[in-house]
Amino acid sequence: MADKQSTPVNQLYGRRKGPRLRAHQTRLVERLLPQLRVDPAEARTSQPQHLFAAGCNEVWLEIGFGGGEHLAWQASNNPDVGFIGCEPFINGIAKLLSTVEADKLTNVRILDGDARELLVCLDPGTLARIFLLYPDPWPKRRHNKRRFINQSTLAQIHSALKPGGLFRVASDIPDYIRWTLIELRRHGGFEWCAGGPQDWRSRPHDWPATRYEAKAVREGRTPCYLEFRRQP
Repeated sequence: MADKQSTPVNQLYGRRKGPRLRAHQTRLVERLLPQLRVDPAEARTSQPQHLFAAGCNEVWLEIGFGGGEHLAWQASNNPDVGFIGCEPFINGIAKLLSTVEADKLTNVRILDGDARELLVCLDPGTLARIFLLYPDPWPKRRHNKRRFINQSTLAQIHSALKPGGLFRVASDIPDYIRWTLIELRRHGGFEWCAGGPQDWRSRPHDWPATRYEAKAVREGRTPCYLEFRRQP
Protein backbone atom coordinates (compact mmCIF):
# COMPACT_ATOMS: atom_id res chain seq x y z
CA MET A 1 0.00 0.00 0.00
CA ALA A 2 1.31 3.44 -0.91
CA ASP A 3 2.07 5.88 1.87
CA LYS A 4 -0.67 8.38 2.58
CA GLN A 5 0.37 11.77 1.20
CA SER A 6 0.30 14.77 3.50
CA THR A 7 -1.83 17.79 2.68
CA PRO A 8 0.09 20.40 0.66
CA VAL A 9 0.82 23.42 2.86
CA ASN A 10 -0.17 25.91 0.16
CA GLN A 11 -3.22 24.20 -1.26
CA LEU A 12 -6.21 26.53 -1.67
CA TYR A 13 -9.35 25.60 0.25
CA GLY A 14 -12.81 27.12 0.56
CA ARG A 15 -15.63 28.02 -1.79
CA ARG A 16 -15.06 29.38 -5.26
CA LYS A 17 -18.69 30.32 -5.97
CA GLY A 18 -21.81 31.15 -3.94
CA PRO A 19 -25.34 32.17 -4.96
CA ARG A 20 -26.05 32.82 -8.62
CA LEU A 21 -24.80 36.21 -9.78
CA ARG A 22 -27.22 38.88 -10.92
CA ALA A 23 -27.27 39.70 -14.62
CA HIS A 24 -25.23 42.89 -14.23
CA GLN A 25 -22.66 41.15 -12.07
CA THR A 26 -22.32 38.43 -14.68
CA ARG A 27 -21.68 41.05 -17.36
CA LEU A 28 -19.01 42.68 -15.20
CA VAL A 29 -17.26 39.34 -14.68
CA GLU A 30 -17.39 38.67 -18.42
CA ARG A 31 -16.36 42.14 -19.63
CA LEU A 32 -14.64 44.14 -16.91
CA LEU A 33 -12.70 41.42 -15.11
CA PRO A 34 -10.61 40.51 -18.19
CA GLN A 35 -9.53 44.17 -18.40
CA LEU A 36 -8.40 44.21 -14.76
CA ARG A 37 -7.10 40.66 -14.42
CA VAL A 38 -3.46 40.31 -13.36
CA ASP A 39 -1.29 37.66 -14.98
CA PRO A 40 1.19 36.65 -12.25
CA ALA A 41 3.92 36.08 -14.82
CA GLU A 42 3.51 39.62 -16.20
CA ALA A 43 3.84 41.03 -12.67
CA ARG A 44 7.40 39.74 -12.38
CA THR A 45 9.23 43.06 -12.28
CA SER A 46 10.77 45.30 -9.66
CA GLN A 47 8.44 48.03 -10.93
CA PRO A 48 4.90 46.53 -10.90
CA GLN A 49 3.52 50.05 -11.33
CA HIS A 50 3.47 49.25 -15.06
CA LEU A 51 0.21 47.41 -14.38
CA PHE A 52 -1.45 50.75 -13.67
CA ALA A 53 -1.89 54.14 -15.29
CA ALA A 54 0.77 56.83 -14.97
CA GLY A 55 1.03 58.44 -11.54
CA CYS A 56 1.14 55.22 -9.52
CA ASN A 57 3.98 55.58 -6.99
CA GLU A 58 3.78 52.21 -5.24
CA VAL A 59 1.73 49.01 -5.15
CA TRP A 60 -0.30 47.49 -2.29
CA LEU A 61 -1.74 43.97 -2.19
CA GLU A 62 -4.83 42.63 -0.43
CA ILE A 63 -5.05 38.88 0.07
CA GLY A 64 -8.62 37.58 0.10
CA PHE A 65 -10.55 40.86 -0.20
CA GLY A 66 -14.00 39.35 0.45
CA GLY A 67 -16.61 41.82 -0.79
CA GLY A 68 -13.92 44.40 -1.57
CA GLU A 69 -15.03 47.15 0.84
CA HIS A 70 -11.58 47.66 2.35
CA LEU A 71 -9.76 47.51 -0.98
CA ALA A 72 -12.17 49.92 -2.66
CA TRP A 73 -11.91 52.39 0.24
CA GLN A 74 -8.12 52.28 0.13
CA ALA A 75 -8.07 52.70 -3.65
CA SER A 76 -10.43 55.67 -3.48
CA ASN A 77 -8.44 57.37 -0.71
CA ASN A 78 -5.00 56.62 -2.19
CA PRO A 79 -5.28 57.45 -5.90
CA ASP A 80 -1.50 57.46 -6.34
CA VAL A 81 -1.25 53.82 -5.19
CA GLY A 82 -1.90 50.78 -7.35
CA PHE A 83 -3.95 48.03 -5.69
CA ILE A 84 -3.90 44.33 -6.51
CA GLY A 85 -6.67 42.30 -4.92
CA CYS A 86 -6.52 38.51 -4.81
CA GLU A 87 -9.76 36.59 -4.26
CA PRO A 88 -10.88 33.16 -5.53
CA PHE A 89 -14.55 33.65 -4.54
CA ILE A 90 -16.35 34.86 -7.66
CA ASN A 91 -19.22 36.50 -5.78
CA GLY A 92 -16.78 38.70 -3.87
CA ILE A 93 -15.05 39.60 -7.13
CA ALA A 94 -18.39 40.60 -8.63
CA LYS A 95 -19.09 42.91 -5.67
CA LEU A 96 -15.73 44.62 -6.05
CA LEU A 97 -16.23 45.00 -9.80
CA SER A 98 -19.55 46.74 -9.14
CA THR A 99 -17.80 49.25 -6.87
CA VAL A 100 -14.92 49.75 -9.31
CA GLU A 101 -17.42 50.57 -12.04
CA ALA A 102 -19.65 52.80 -9.89
CA ASP A 103 -16.76 54.76 -8.35
CA LYS A 104 -14.68 54.79 -11.55
CA LEU A 105 -11.63 53.37 -9.79
CA THR A 106 -8.70 53.16 -12.19
CA ASN A 107 -6.06 51.93 -9.73
CA VAL A 108 -7.42 48.44 -9.04
CA ARG A 109 -6.30 45.14 -10.58
CA ILE A 110 -7.57 41.66 -9.67
CA LEU A 111 -6.20 38.16 -9.48
CA ASP A 112 -9.17 35.79 -9.37
CA GLY A 113 -7.25 33.03 -7.66
CA ASP A 114 -4.71 32.20 -4.99
CA ALA A 115 -2.52 35.12 -3.88
CA ARG A 116 0.45 32.77 -3.58
CA GLU A 117 0.44 32.42 -7.38
CA LEU A 118 1.32 36.11 -7.49
CA LEU A 119 3.64 36.27 -4.47
CA VAL A 120 6.00 33.67 -5.89
CA CYS A 121 6.29 35.68 -9.13
CA LEU A 122 7.03 39.08 -7.65
CA ASP A 123 10.59 40.32 -7.54
CA PRO A 124 11.87 41.01 -4.00
CA GLY A 125 10.84 44.32 -2.49
CA THR A 126 8.10 45.23 -4.95
CA LEU A 127 5.20 45.89 -2.56
CA ALA A 128 4.80 48.63 0.03
CA ARG A 129 1.87 47.09 1.93
CA ILE A 130 0.11 43.75 2.19
CA PHE A 131 -3.28 43.22 3.84
CA LEU A 132 -4.73 39.95 5.16
CA LEU A 133 -8.07 40.73 6.79
CA TYR A 134 -10.16 38.09 8.53
CA PRO A 135 -8.71 35.01 6.84
CA ASP A 136 -10.44 31.67 7.30
CA PRO A 137 -9.31 30.54 10.79
CA TRP A 138 -9.70 26.80 10.16
CA PRO A 139 -10.39 26.31 13.89
CA LYS A 140 -10.14 22.51 14.04
CA ARG A 141 -6.64 21.44 15.01
CA ARG A 142 -6.40 18.97 12.14
CA HIS A 143 -7.13 21.85 9.75
CA ASN A 144 -4.60 24.33 11.20
CA LYS A 145 -2.20 23.48 8.39
CA ARG A 146 -4.70 25.05 5.98
CA ARG A 147 -4.26 28.49 7.54
CA PHE A 148 -2.84 31.06 5.16
CA ILE A 149 -0.24 32.26 7.63
CA ASN A 150 2.57 29.72 7.81
CA GLN A 151 6.32 29.82 7.37
CA SER A 152 6.07 29.22 3.63
CA THR A 153 3.71 32.12 2.88
CA LEU A 154 5.50 34.40 5.37
CA ALA A 155 8.70 33.84 3.43
CA GLN A 156 6.87 34.92 0.25
CA ILE A 157 5.35 37.96 1.96
CA HIS A 158 8.71 38.98 3.45
CA SER A 159 10.35 38.75 0.04
CA ALA A 160 7.61 40.67 -1.77
CA LEU A 161 7.59 43.56 0.73
CA LYS A 162 10.20 46.25 0.47
CA PRO A 163 12.25 46.94 3.65
CA GLY A 164 10.04 48.93 5.98
CA GLY A 165 6.90 47.76 4.18
CA LEU A 166 3.80 46.96 6.24
CA PHE A 167 1.92 43.69 6.69
CA ARG A 168 -1.53 44.20 8.25
CA VAL A 169 -3.57 41.32 9.66
CA ALA A 170 -7.03 41.41 11.23
CA SER A 171 -8.95 38.60 12.90
CA ASP A 172 -11.76 38.14 15.40
CA ILE A 173 -10.57 34.67 16.45
CA PRO A 174 -8.25 34.71 19.51
CA ASP A 175 -6.55 31.45 18.55
CA TYR A 176 -5.74 32.81 15.09
CA ILE A 177 -4.28 35.96 16.61
CA ARG A 178 -2.03 33.85 18.85
CA TRP A 179 -1.10 31.69 15.87
CA THR A 180 -0.22 34.78 13.82
CA LEU A 181 1.98 36.31 16.52
CA ILE A 182 3.80 33.01 17.08
CA GLU A 183 4.39 32.42 13.36
CA LEU A 184 5.59 35.99 12.74
CA ARG A 185 7.98 35.81 15.68
CA ARG A 186 9.19 32.41 14.53
CA HIS A 187 9.94 33.83 11.09
CA GLY A 188 12.03 36.63 12.56
CA GLY A 189 11.83 39.06 9.66
CA PHE A 190 8.99 41.23 10.94
CA GLU A 191 8.67 43.76 13.75
CA TRP A 192 5.31 44.03 15.51
CA CYS A 193 4.49 47.74 15.47
CA ALA A 194 2.27 47.79 18.57
CA GLY A 195 3.48 49.98 21.39
CA GLY A 196 0.67 48.98 23.76
CA PRO A 197 -2.71 47.18 23.97
CA GLN A 198 -4.64 50.07 22.44
CA ASP A 199 -2.69 49.63 19.20
CA TRP A 200 -4.22 46.23 18.51
CA ARG A 201 -7.60 46.87 20.10
CA SER A 202 -8.44 50.00 18.09
CA ARG A 203 -8.71 50.12 14.32
CA PRO A 204 -6.43 52.83 12.84
CA HIS A 205 -8.06 55.77 11.07
CA ASP A 206 -6.84 54.54 7.68
CA TRP A 207 -8.25 51.05 8.21
CA PRO A 208 -11.96 51.06 7.26
CA ALA A 209 -14.46 48.62 8.72
CA THR A 210 -15.92 45.83 6.61
CA ARG A 211 -19.25 44.03 6.67
CA TYR A 212 -17.54 40.98 8.09
CA GLU A 213 -16.15 43.03 10.95
CA ALA A 214 -19.57 44.49 11.68
CA LYS A 215 -21.03 40.97 11.75
CA ALA A 216 -18.31 39.80 14.15
CA VAL A 217 -19.04 42.67 16.54
CA ARG A 218 -22.81 41.96 16.41
CA GLU A 219 -22.11 38.35 17.29
CA GLY A 220 -19.93 39.31 20.25
CA ARG A 221 -16.47 38.69 18.77
CA THR A 222 -13.77 41.33 19.23
CA PRO A 223 -11.60 42.20 16.23
CA CYS A 224 -7.86 42.51 16.67
CA TYR A 225 -5.70 44.70 14.41
CA LEU A 226 -2.08 43.70 13.91
CA GLU A 227 0.56 45.63 11.98
CA PHE A 228 4.05 44.35 11.26
CA ARG A 229 6.99 46.08 9.63
CA ARG A 230 9.26 44.17 7.27
CA GLN A 231 12.81 44.13 8.58
CA PRO A 232 15.87 44.08 6.30
